[in-house]
Amino acid sequence: MEEKERPGFEEALKELESIVMKLENDEITLEESVKLYEKGIELSKFCTEILEQAELRIEQVNEA
Repeated sequence: MEEKERPGFEEALKELESIVMKLENDEITLEESVKLYEKGIELSKFCTEILEQAELRIEQVNEA
C-alpha cells in the first residue's frame, strides 16, 4: 500500500469489515471474491502494522 493512499486505522478497519460482509454474500463472483480477498489481506496487514507500532510506542512510554 503506497504511503499517499494509506487510510487511517479506523478507516482501514471499517473497509475491512465491509469487505468481509461482501465476501459473505453468496451472489458474489469468484473474480470479485479474489479481488476483495486480496484487498482484505492488504488492509489486514496494514492494521496489524499500525497496532504493532502503537504497542511499541506504549512499551517505550512505560519504560521511561
